[in-house]
Amino acid sequence: QGQLVESGGGLVQPGGSLRLSCAASGRIASIFYMGWYRQGLGKERELVTLITNSGRTNYADSVKGRFTISRDNANNTVYLQMNNLKPEDTAVYYCNARTLIGDAYWGQGTQVTVSS
Repeated sequence: QGQLVESGGGLVQPGGSLRLSCAASGRIASIFYMGWYRQGLGKERELVTLITNSGRTNYADSVKGRFTISRDNANNTVYLQMNNLKPEDTAVYYCNARTLIGDAYWGQGTQVTVSS
């Protein structure tokens, strides 16, 4: 069974930065895209950003210009650099991977809290 392992969450002040990592391990073959979703307290899970295996990216309007996704295809790892963080970015961030045959994998989630 494949799994996604996340790291890098934490507490940061407004305007600060954090970097999240997500590594795919086990039997996850032919990943098409990897990305990040987030879910704030009392809110629905929403897409933050994703990157395909060819490097195409997509960002939610709320994070454009502040967040950057990157990917190491050789190691099936995806990174999320988050700059100029705002209190509204506070959420549990989940890594997601989709394969070419449509299988979906989720990480366990990592808490990001932006507060002074």
